[in-house]
Amino acid sequence: MTEPLPPALALRGLAKSFGGARALDGVELTVGAREIHGLLGHNGSGKSTLVKILSGYHAPDPGATLQLFGEPLRLPLTRAEQRARGLAFVHQNLGLAPQLSVLENMRVAEITAGRPFIDWRAQRRAALASLQQFGLSIDPDQAVASLLPVERALIAIVRAFAAIDATRSGRELHGLLVLDEPTPFLARDDVERLFRLMRQVVAQGASVLFISHDLDEILEITDRATVLRDGRVAGSFETRHTGRERIVELIAGHAPVTTSSAGAVAGRGGAAAEIAFEVRELGGAALQPIDLQLRRGEIVGLTGLLGSGYEQVLQHLFGAVPATQGVLQAGRERIELRSLTPAAAVRAGFAFLPGDRQGASGAGGLSVLDNLLLPDLSRFFRGGRLQWPIMRGHAQALATRHRVRPVDVDMKLAALSGGNAQKVLLAKWLDVGPRLLLLEEPTQGVDVGAREDLWAAIRDIAAAGTVVLCASSDLEQLEALCDRVLVFARGRCRAEVDRATLSKAELLRQCYAAVAA
Repeated sequence: MTEPLPPALALRGLAKSFGGARALDGVELTVGAREIHGLLGHNGSGKSTLVKILSGYHAPDPGATLQLFGEPLRLPLTRAEQRARGLAFVHQNLGLAPQLSVLENMRVAEITAGRPFIDWRAQRRAALASLQQFGLSIDPDQAVASLLPVERALIAIVRAFAAIDATRSGRELHGLLVLDEPTPFLARDDVERLFRLMRQVVAQGASVLFISHDLDEILEITDRATVLRDGRVAGSFETRHTGRERIVELIAGHAPVTTSSAGAVAGRGGAAAEIAFEVRELGGAALQPIDLQLRRGEIVGLTGLLGSGYEQVLQHLFGAVPATQGVLQAGRERIELRSLTPAAAVRAGFAFLPGDRQGASGAGGLSVLDNLLLPDLSRFFRGGRLQWPIMRGHAQALATRHRVRPVDVDMKLAALSGGNAQKVLLAKWLDVGPRLLLLEEPTQGVDVGAREDLWAAIRDIAAAGTVVLCASSDLEQLEALCDRVLVFARGRCRAEVDRATLSKAELLRQCYAAVAA
């Protein structure tokens, strides 16, 4: 009788403290051999800290034990130990150097291995072989900065697969691939391609630890999953025997709030509300001219399939990308959108939260306080000086009101989990009381609990009279938040779904019908 294979990963007693805060507390995690294991939890639940300990970025508190494939090892692991045992990572930020080529990014471990010279022809052949193995026709000499977000994610994933493949013994693949939120920037077809690769790697003998906030993805691809909450294991389960509601309950610590009980749109906007903004003939390089009427207190969604052009609307309305034509009318105020700049948009009472949290929405190297107050520092000048005690108190109150964890305004924004960073970035714009709030994928990469907090803040600002435009590929989010949703295809607005018929299924149907039209 064949002996059972040892687990790919066995963590016991994993704890990590930062000052007086306990990020992980006695975590136990087992990833079986040839298993795809999901890891879920609130932003701030400890997922990112666990991954950073596995990758050697953090050392755990004393007492933790680790086994890889039955072999006891000491934490933190060095890069050499990780490579030798087939432990590979795809982090949330992908870990790519944009200014370097695809080849240089994919083969960086070989290029920097201390050899007296680099055989670039051999390295290029190896990179092409990895790309071709997964059906990718990407030029290895192309700069990563010039790639689409989807292509960047796939390059990072292929690089990690190649690192595991290097540990292959004969026909047996031996390793553990850790994917930390790899799918937010991927279209559904690309997610399915990634899932095929994950199944392929498992079929050949390796294991996968798949970290995601998307419950549908967890239910579709994983064999088992573990939920972290407040730094502890809330539960582990076999995915096929566990329902969505039970998983949400483990993540949030309470039964899920349904869309109907949340009161997403009751009493807001509607045909009776006054028109706050009228947009006429707005057009851009990837957007055919459209007209919009936006009513006071209304949340309007924009969606479509990848590349349909809906995301361009927000960029043009904020002046982030110049429009080719169009006028915005707000009462007697008239704005020529061709000449609109972000500075002028802010003066006009517009706020824009881009989907690229790290690159465009905030300054990760600055503190939470700086990020919260940057939109309008003039409020805090007295006698030509900034009033720091007043600023600190105001920032502290904002962070508390928006349930940012931890409430430490001196922390760097980059040190916060994704959901808490997004709360900070939304709070900075809500604090200035915008007339028009432009949101691009506002809960992308955010867990269930943080999503509820962000949705509540968006509903509150709409209830106060602000017009909200929300561009998103998350159809469940649009169903929960919006009064109506505009569906785009090939740069045109093809359909409008009102509240009476608004559902995830109807939006999906309209997205594909718009492409076929």
